[in-house]
Amino acid sequence: MHRIRIRGCRPLSGEISIGGAKNAALPLMAAALLTEERLILSNVPQLADIHTMATLLAQHGITVERVARDRRMLALGGAITNPEAPYDIVRKMRASVLVLGPLLARLGQARVSLPGGCAIGTRPVDLHLKGLEQLGAQITLEGGYIQATAPCRLTGAKIVLPFASVGATENILMAACLAKGRTVLANAAREPEIADLAACLNKMGALIGGIGTDRLTIDGVARLHGAEHETIPDRIETGTYAVAAAISGGAIRLRCARLDHLGSVVRILREAGVEIIEDGGGVTVRRLDGLHGVDVMTEPYPGFPTDMQAQFMALMSVAEGAAMVTETIFENRFMHVPELNRMGARINVHGASAIVRGVATLSGAPVMATDLRASVSLVLAGLAAKGETVVNRVYHLDRGYEALESKLAACGAAIERLV
Repeated sequence: MHRIRIRGCRPLSGEISIGGAKNAALPLMAAALLTEERLILSNVPQLADIHTMATLLAQHGITVERVARDRRMLALGGAITNPEAPYDIVRKMRASVLVLGPLLARLGQARVSLPGGCAIGTRPVDLHLKGLEQLGAQITLEGGYIQATAPCRLTGAKIVLPFASVGATENILMAACLAKGRTVLANAAREPEIADLAACLNKMGALIGGIGTDRLTIDGVARLHGAEHETIPDRIETGTYAVAAAISGGAIRLRCARLDHLGSVVRILREAGVEIIEDGGGVTVRRLDGLHGVDVMTEPYPGFPTDMQAQFMALMSVAEGAAMVTETIFENRFMHVPELNRMGARINVHGASAIVRGVATLSGAPVMATDLRASVSLVLAGLAAKGETVVNRVYHLDRGYEALESKLAACGAAIERLV
C-alpha cells in the first residue's frame, strides 16, 4: 500500500497549476446520459474518481475517451444500453448516484444501487428521491437498489429543498431538463460546480434560468444535443495549496485559480494572517507576520466549505491563540483530529465543534488517512512539522488530488511517495 513521506519545516516557494474541479467534472460526465450526441469536456482532471465515473458510464453504454491531443479532454457519447448502476461500482464513489436523474429522464427507468454510508457520515439520498418523485417518478427501494420509473415522462413541478443539497440539486436539475413543462427548484445549492453544470446543460439546449442563485427555473425540452464545455478550476485544490503556502511560511502562486469561487475561504484566511492577491491569471498566497486563531463554521456555499475544514484545522494547529472549528454539514468528519494530535496538535472535540489551541511546532509521526480531505490535512501538517511524517492509506488522495507530491516538490517540499 502506498504511503507519502514528508520532511517538514521548509517554506514553499514557486507556482502550482490548479486543475479542473473534480466535483464539477463528475456531474458534467453524468450529463452525457441526457443526449445521444457527443459531449466534449475539457480541463478534466486525471483522478481515480473520474476513472470510476467513466467505468460507470461505460456500464450504461456510454463511451468515454481521452482525446489524444489533450489528455485532459474527454469525449463522451453513445446509446444507453443498460439502465442499471451496479453496487460494485457505486460503492466506490457516492457521486455515482448522479446518473439516477439523467437515466430516469432519458429512458423513463433506472435501477441504481444505494450508495450506503461512508467514513464521514451517512449522507442519505432521500432529498434526491423526494425531488424526483415530485417530478412524477415512481420510486421503490428493493434489495439495496433504487428502482425508479417514469413511463409517461417526468413533469415539471415546484420543488423546495429542505436543505441546500449539492447532489440533490444536480440530480433534480438534470432530470428537469427533459421533463414536460417548467420546474422551479427553490433553496437550490449555489456552489460554482452547479453553475458550471447548468452552463453546460444550456449549451446542450436546456433552458435554465437563475444560474448562481438559490432559485433555478428549468423549462423542459424534448431533447438535448452535444456540446463542448471547459470544466472550472478546482476551488478546493486552490484552498488546499493556499493553506500549504501559509502553513509552511512560504509563498505560492496558484495559476488558473479563481478567487471568486472561494467564497468565505478568502476572508477567513486573511483574518488568520494570510495574504491573498489576485493577478488576473491566478492568485499569490503568502503568510504574513504570523498566523492567528480564527473561528469557523462549515456552511453551504458561499459559506466555508466542509471540504476545507480538515485543511483549515491543520493550519489552526500552528496558529497563535485558539480557534473553534464547527462542522454542520457531515457527522463524523473529525477523524483527522486524533492523527493531528499524534503530531503534537492540541485539539479537543466537543460534539460538532473542535477547539484548537495552537502550538509552536508540530512533530513528524506516522499517521493514518481516513478520507480524502483528512488525508491532505495530514500532508499539510507534515509540511509544518519537525522531522519525518509518513501518511498511510494515501489512496484517498488519488481520488481528489492530481500529482500532489510533484506539485509540492516543485515548490521545495521534501515529499515522496513510498510504494
